[in-house]
Amino acid sequence: MPVKIRLQRHGKKGKPFYWIVAADARSKRDGKYLEKLGTYNPNMNPAQINLDIDGAVKWLQNGAQPTDTARAILSYRGVMMKNHLAGGVRKGAFTEEQAEEKFNAWLEEKSKAVDGKKTKLADAKDKAKADALAAEKATNEARIAANAPVVEEAVEVAGDADASKEEE
Repeated sequence: MPVKIRLQRHGKKGKPFYWIVAADARSKRDGKYLEKLGTYNPNMNPAQINLDIDGAVKWLQNGAQPTDTARAILSYRGVMMKNHLAGGVRKGAFTEEQAEEKFNAWLEEKSKAVDGKKTKLADAKDKAKADALAAEKATNEARIAANAPVVEEAVEVAGDADASKEEE
């Protein structure tokens, strides 16, 4: 039975949410699956991915073929790297401890890159908010300046009316 690691769509229209599953290649997209490996939420920035790395590696070692999108997600989370390192251990290129050390170093680099992206997005959001506030403040000041002569004229007219009443 050919097995694929693929995405199974859930969520509502316009707000997709995916399960990452190992399923028979002949089953429907949202149909029966063999094992749920994780979730993928593309609605957040950066996308939120929860994945059972060891379960995905087990399916890959047993011959499951990931779809293109699933392969990108698995690669992003380090499953493909861990599978590659496990192949090196089986061939005797290095020990299990060395493979684990390499994988942890890769995960640390990846987490730094993701944290950097989150920080950059937060800074951009704060800058956009500050720019919008400054533009709104400038617009309000321009409105106040444009309305100031009208207010002064109204005060003068009211002052003239008061003066004419006092004359009478």
